[in-house]
Amino acid sequence: MFSWNVNGLRAVLKKGAFQEFLAKYDPDIICLQETKAKQGQAEVDFDEYEEIWNSAEKAGYSGTAIFTKVRPLSVRFGVFDEQNEQFEWVDSFGDVRTEGRLITAEFDDFYLVDAYVPNAKDTLERLKFRETVWDPALLEYMKELEKAKPVIMCGDMNVAHEEIDLARPKQNVGHAGFTMEERQGMTNYLAAGFVDTFRFKNPEKAKYSWWSYRGGARQNNVGWRIDYFLISEVLKAKLVEADICDEVMGSDHCPVMIEMKDLSLNANMVEMEVVNPTVVLTEEVVAKTPETMQAKLDLGI
Repeated sequence: MFSWNVNGLRAVLKKGAFQEFLAKYDPDIICLQETKAKQGQAEVDFDEYEEIWNSAEKAGYSGTAIFTKVRPLSVRFGVFDEQNEQFEWVDSFGDVRTEGRLITAEFDDFYLVDAYVPNAKDTLERLKFRETVWDPALLEYMKELEKAKPVIMCGDMNVAHEEIDLARPKQNVGHAGFTMEERQGMTNYLAAGFVDTFRFKNPEKAKYSWWSYRGGARQNNVGWRIDYFLISEVLKAKLVEADICDEVMGSDHCPVMIEMKDLSLNANMVEMEVVNPTVVLTEEVVAKTPETMQAKLDLGI
């Protein structure tokens, strides 16, 4: 199972980097962030995979997708109605629920949450939103999911949690991605019982998943670990491996991965329920075929 902020799927495909990645790793599931495309805009032709897209309304911006060899039982875009009603999702940048930042896929034994967490911005304009809306709402949503099944959450979390998670911590204290507020947000996930899989398996290893395009940062490995897999505590014994594939090029991020044992993906499902409360908060859309599902997603409903 892999997660990758591709920083524009069309660009990564044009470079051939995504095809090389799939050929080398052959993932059962790959969660993408910052796709910057709607389904059909990117030339994706991987017959093995079911495609699930949650694209931003704004063209060329944000967006998430899941490519999976096994069709999920259900798919949800956004959080539950309770979180939609409890939190104020509109800030000076607009309604974050239109930015295509969250997909939840339900499998037999777990929920998989693909998240692209909003950046606090260099000027920290979106920090308060991160601290008071996104992080607590997503955590509350994950805990609600966990009442039914364990949760695997992955994506670009846009925060380096501890000093070991970035090459130059002292120079970056208080900067976007390493503020106390953002770090506390990650601490809250862990305090609520979720496990940082890479740090659990690699307690002392400094390895990064994002590098600035400036100043030869990647060549010099001046990076940040801001991409994560978090899992419910009950799944910890099933975690075989957690790693960062920092040799994979094509984006300013590299993929992160976990290997789990004894988890059922439910390979025999022929129907999938698609729920999108981010656009119509109480309407449920049931898709009986993959073609129906893709048409609904293309329309953004």
